[in-house]
Amino acid sequence: MATRLIASICAALLLPQIAHAATDTQAWQTLGVNLALGDGWRASNELVVRTGDARGLYEVEENAMIGYRLPHRAVTLWLGYTHDPQYLHGHYAVMENRFRQQVSFDNLGKVGPIQISGRLRLEERWRPGISATGWRLRPFIRFASPICGHTLLVVSNESFVPLNHVPFQAITGLDRMRTFVGLATPLTRQFTLEAGYLNQHAFTRNGPDNDDHVLSLGINATL
Repeated sequence: MATRLIASICAALLLPQIAHAATDTQAWQTLGVNLALGDGWRASNELVVRTGDARGLYEVEENAMIGYRLPHRAVTLWLGYTHDPQYLHGHYAVMENRFRQQVSFDNLGKVGPIQISGRLRLEERWRPGISATGWRLRPFIRFASPICGHTLLVVSNESFVPLNHVPFQAITGLDRMRTFVGLATPLTRQFTLEAGYLNQHAFTRNGPDNDDHVLSLGINATL
């Protein structure tokens, strides 16, 4: 029952995003660490390396955040900074800096065995030589259901919604969606492996949309 429900959710998210002209095959590797500091405080750091057929090594993104988990609630408030140098086939192209604010919801509810979680993230983006700030909203939702022991079937979706026009953020409204389908399994008590397929669909005004087909592999540590 749970597996069929997640499969239906997955199909609903992915089917509108296929059969478009422009595509790229990519691989993303993620290493994340979430550290308990005591009294509800947490620190996290995430490193993401992205490569693809079209641009080779094109991004090395590092996200550092500090958060506070509200007492007796599955809600955490976060503030953080993103250091995001971008490349073309490994050659440096441009730097992007971001300040982010985030509310994470560890327990939005359950449908049978399916656990629902999510987050709402607001980002301010800057690039050198451009005296403008790009504002962007990123809602995220995740469905997880046990399928074998402690291994989970995971489906998630994240939308990118630019809120204003700047030279590197040309449109407002829904700009991009990332839909992930994969498995999450513990390697040890503190380390979890999450691997699967991610579709990144970019909406293009007055032209063909773009789809990145991504092999996503991540290791997350909770300490």
